[in-house]
Amino acid sequence: MKNSFTIKINFTGGIISPGDLMNILAAAALADIKEVSFGLRQQLFIEVANEEYNKLTDALKAKNIAFESDTDHHPNIVSSYPAEEIFITKTWLSEGVYKDIFDGFDYVPKLKINISDSKQSFTPLLTGNINWVASDSLHFWHLFIRFPKTNSIYEWPDIVYSNDIAAMTRHIDTVIFSSDKKFYDAPAPDGTLLYSIIQQQQQYNVKHAERPVVLPGFMLPYYEGFNRVDNRYWLGIYRRDEKFTVKFLKELCSLCLATKIGQLCSTPWKSIIIKGIEEKERNLWDAVLGKHQINVRHAANELNFQVEDDCKDGLALKNFLIKHLQQDDTRTFGICIGIKTRRKSEVFSSILVKRKPLFTIAGIEFFHRYDILCAKDFNPNERTGFTFSRNNYKWLLPEQLRRAIISFYAHKANQQEAVIVKKPNKEVQQKNELPVWVDQCPQCFSVYDATVGEPENNIAAGTLFENLPELYCCPLCEAPKAAFRQINKLSLQFVEA
Repeated sequence: MKNSFTIKINFTGGIISPGDLMNILAAAALADIKEVSFGLRQQLFIEVANEEYNKLTDALKAKNIAFESDTDHHPNIVSSYPAEEIFITKTWLSEGVYKDIFDGFDYVPKLKINISDSKQSFTPLLTGNINWVASDSLHFWHLFIRFPKTNSIYEWPDIVYSNDIAAMTRHIDTVIFSSDKKFYDAPAPDGTLLYSIIQQQQQYNVKHAERPVVLPGFMLPYYEGFNRVDNRYWLGIYRRDEKFTVKFLKELCSLCLATKIGQLCSTPWKSIIIKGIEEKERNLWDAVLGKHQINVRHAANELNFQVEDDCKDGLALKNFLIKHLQQDDTRTFGICIGIKTRRKSEVFSSILVKRKPLFTIAGIEFFHRYDILCAKDFNPNERTGFTFSRNNYKWLLPEQLRRAIISFYAHKANQQEAVIVKKPNKEVQQKNELPVWVDQCPQCFSVYDATVGEPENNIAAGTLFENLPELYCCPLCEAPKAAFRQINKLSLQFVEA
């Protein structure tokens, strides 16, 4: 007999009110809960013993907190909002736009929904069933349907206005579940049929997409620790065992309320982010981290793993692989490594380690083997591209994973060699036509100045930042091109030659 229940609480878009979280934690404390965890879809999990179950659920109901127990009938709405302002710049998608869209959802979805900026890779774009991806046109969105329980993806031919996202999502949700398995768990779901049904039944503010979406390359920013943005800080907190103590989170919520920080963010990496910390209050946050012994500078090759929710076997395998990667000093920058131990789960990854049993008796698995699969072009927003190796014993797995990582860097090198940086015509591009702006890396504050270029990287003087290849990254810390912010060069006291 099972001796515990798992309570799931959704935080729409990954946005958490400190007051709401404090109420949840108070209910957890009443049931003698010591630790909670966050999930891949930006939700909260609480494991509660059978004898404390009613105490916890009664307290949650008394606070009008919606939850599910040992089920996931209503998956959370995932969004890239946690990355807004800190990993995403030069985009029309602001905090207000996100929140207006979330407010439009007056029902509880049954399908997985992702709402993401296209100019980032911190949040998965296509792990939902209904995936909205911001277009270059102000307030319009691309739509990708990944039909439930299939690997079939349909790219909607139209882009859709922000105000219609919630209503159209509900419409699609309803049609998929009411169409007698034409779209749900179907061997060959017809996206064009779904499109025609939606367009015939109701009119939305749409316009035809001029071209197919080009999914961004993956570049995971370092999402932990104190980081400065303009005149304030954001703080990222990751836990190696995925557990956050109730005492620590309660004190964190109290500090948010005391310093007028109105929200926290849950990320798809099972971490949390606090934005808008004032310089004068940073010492208060340092004190809380110190009091609870919270380390915020883990190795980067540990932060880029994705493991299924509430999966002790997956965590153990992750720790086993990290140990070997560190022993071999293996570089993993730019890679997302996923671990899959369950048949029906889906894990966001560039390289996926998939566990499978040699045989199963009465539901019990025996003698595991491991496959290593790679996403198309190693982009975790794409589907599986190829199988790197099959049926590995566990003791062989670290070496096979290392070889797959080397294959990733060889692929990346081939892509970069194919990119030709064109030198500008000096007669057309005069010095006084160059911008008075420079582009600065938000992580290490390195600057790209078009008047200088980067001769050491074969980028000629006069090459505008927007003309650099999409694979360009900071030469010092390797932050992606999309993370750079444009600033006035005079504010840096540059001296013209």
